[in-house]
Amino acid sequence: MAGNTFGHLFRITTFGESHGGGVGVVVDGCPPGLEISEADIQKELDRRRPGQSSITTPRKEHDNIHILSGVSDGVTTGTPIMLLAYNKDARPEDYAQLKDLYRPGHADFTFIKKYGQRDWRGSGRASARETLGRVAAGAIAQKYLREKLGVEFISYVEQVGDIKTDIDFNSVTPEMVEANIVRCPDPQAAEAMIKLIEQVRDEGDSVGGIIRGVIKGLPVGLGEPVFDKLPADLAKAMMSINAFKGFEIGSGFAGVSLRGSQHNDEFYVDDQKNVRTKTNNAGGTLGGISNGETVYFRAAIKPVSTIKKPQATLDTQDQAVTMEAIGRHDPCVLPRAVPIVDAMSALVVMDHYLRHKAQNL
Repeated sequence: MAGNTFGHLFRITTFGESHGGGVGVVVDGCPPGLEISEADIQKELDRRRPGQSSITTPRKEHDNIHILSGVSDGVTTGTPIMLLAYNKDARPEDYAQLKDLYRPGHADFTFIKKYGQRDWRGSGRASARETLGRVAAGAIAQKYLREKLGVEFISYVEQVGDIKTDIDFNSVTPEMVEANIVRCPDPQAAEAMIKLIEQVRDEGDSVGGIIRGVIKGLPVGLGEPVFDKLPADLAKAMMSINAFKGFEIGSGFAGVSLRGSQHNDEFYVDDQKNVRTKTNNAGGTLGGISNGETVYFRAAIKPVSTIKKPQATLDTQDQAVTMEAIGRHDPCVLPRAVPIVDAMSALVVMDHYLRHKAQNL
């Protein structure tokens, strides 16, 4: 079964290739009555689009989104919503010389072994351009959750290479994230990150890093034990994004150095008679179910695979060759990946909210 669909009750199916006619998504299961416009969706796509700054790929795609179904008189109808953005600056000829090569770090080799062929035009479905559909669908989920429940998604770049910020994620606002082109809420760290990205770009290389995901305002009770726990689905969502290589939630790997007496989050009742925890090492979930505290996680992203340095590889006849990539690519994908993390978080939460409501009528 092809893996192009994500979700259960709020289900999305993405389509399109990097250098084909266009890319998009079909959203099924969106409740009727939500006011939504192309402008609402475009705001998030503009955060993801290429060519937005000096440290992203220079490919010029405006990613103008078109709503083709599922919305009437400005509100969702409850029927499938089809969203499409046409490719305007596709240059498949840039990849012609790579047609018969296995590019190091790319999916060329595995796609050929699995399907017997591959779309060599910028990796086809293996390209991060596929994530446009995810962000478009996520914009709908974010709007619904924000208006109906007050849920807020705030992802940001926490680390690029060995440069990191130790800013308290609880204090970060969307305005702080969008204050600079690298989307790090710490101005000093952001400046150093930008310089590093520019350096590796000029060297023809690339660099990776870490994105911090934060979800505020979740109600208690979201998550479906045992296999569809909320953190399990967040992990799957993040690891389905191109170049993502690691995921941790709450204290994550750092928690192994604590004793149980230090790691356990003790309960208390706040002034509004709500049950809360004094600390939040669990990362906003217990037993795979949201507990009302802020959900926070980290995702590790590898350096972009396409670089301009010579690399040893094989051609499709298993002959050794040396290649040097050409084309337009991000030296660091993290700034453009931030809205993708927000979108995938929202898709998971939206699906679990509808599943929770269906179970608890």
